[in-house]
Amino acid sequence: MRKGALIRLLAVVLAAVSVSSCAVRTDQVARDPNTVRIAVNGWVGYEASAEVLAYILREEMGYEVQLMRVDEQPAWQALDQGVLDVIVENWGHEDLMELYGPEGKGTVVDGGPTGNEGVIGWYVPAYLVEEYPEIATMEGIKEYSELFRTAQTGDSGEFLAGAPGFVTQDQGMINAFDLDLEIVYAGSEASQITEVRRRYANEEPVLFYFYDPQWLQDELDLVKVEFPPYFEGCDDDLEDVPCDYPVYELNKIFRAGFVETGDPAYQFLDNWRWSNSNQNAVARMIADEGLDPSEAAEIWVEENPDVWRDWIPEGYEGR
Repeated sequence: MRKGALIRLLAVVLAAVSVSSCAVRTDQVARDPNTVRIAVNGWVGYEASAEVLAYILREEMGYEVQLMRVDEQPAWQALDQGVLDVIVENWGHEDLMELYGPEGKGTVVDGGPTGNEGVIGWYVPAYLVEEYPEIATMEGIKEYSELFRTAQTGDSGEFLAGAPGFVTQDQGMINAFDLDLEIVYAGSEASQITEVRRRYANEEPVLFYFYDPQWLQDELDLVKVEFPPYFEGCDDDLEDVPCDYPVYELNKIFRAGFVETGDPAYQFLDNWRWSNSNQNAVARMIADEGLDPSEAAEIWVEENPDVWRDWIPEGYEGR
């Protein structure tokens, strides 16, 4: 083919691609309708939910399932680009919904509640509160911050955080209440739990970021530190947050194109609701008992048909 003809052909192809891409949202990229792609964020409670849903989709409904490990914000980007179908546990992220939701790019949809109530806060062991009752308050943390000093933090107390990618406003709270604390990241949920358990076993002081649902809440006697309650707008400036975390109604986030298919897999995930205790039971099997996540999911599914049977939509066999 002559060079001029080749250039003209390439121009036509590029123009066609450009026109077609303008007509199709990024989340509408063609996918295998028999495959469901679920994000897995970096904490075991989320993994528990994803594994149970994946097990039922595979074993009861005949789908292929891809579980894709990804951090919170990149998971939203993957929905936008059509690479994922669902985030099964979202903690807030109003900024991302504004960007990708109906008022923004229109590529993601709020999928409604999971049934889990999410609580984030600062925690101390109950044995520490027994010795220093005021330490269960912000004022007590300020008064006794030296209890939390470590070799790493020197003259400041340590605030033990989990993974840097988690939803946090801790530095803003430290700044707003003028607390002599330094944030130290454990690096992951598992590493943080290991360190908290070690100090708890030795009845050492520890102040840390934590949350519920979380299976460790059932094992250790922990006390949530009281801060002024959350109010609308108090966390707008993350460098200065004079309030506690809000209570989250945890929800699902769907790729808009996945919703529009009306596929039984979407209907199943839309129907799904379970409790904090359900999630914690599976998470404990994974993190504490060392079971493979898929094995933990299988055990829970076999023992709880009365919980999950109603999630499966009628007529799914005819898909």
